[in-house]
Amino acid sequence: MKTILPTLKERNRYLVYEVKENGKCTLNEIRQEMKRAMLQFLGEFEYAKANVLILDDFKKNRGIIKVGHKHVDKVKVALMFIKKFIVETKGVSGTLKKARIKFIGG
Repeated sequence: MKTILPTLKERNRYLVYEVKENGKCTLNEIRQEMKRAMLQFLGEFEYAKANVLILDDFKKNRGIIKVGHKHVDKVKVALMFIKKFIVETKGVSGTLKKARIKFIGG
């Protein structure tokens, strides 16, 4: 089977976020609320096109979301509509390693 050319691959961005005022919310509740907000704002079709993946890397109330490069701004806006807690985006990176080093600290 042939491999996909690099020009045809989807370019990903890694969005680092911080959860504030989460109180007693668990990681699962945070993930469900984020997914619900993105589905409500983007719709199922755009959510699928955005290729959103909420990673399990969650330290010091910070986490990482993998998203397609064309949909970063839409995902940021969708996160602003969460009412249970405040989600603040810390930055966007092109590689997972750089996102961890630059925004999470290791």
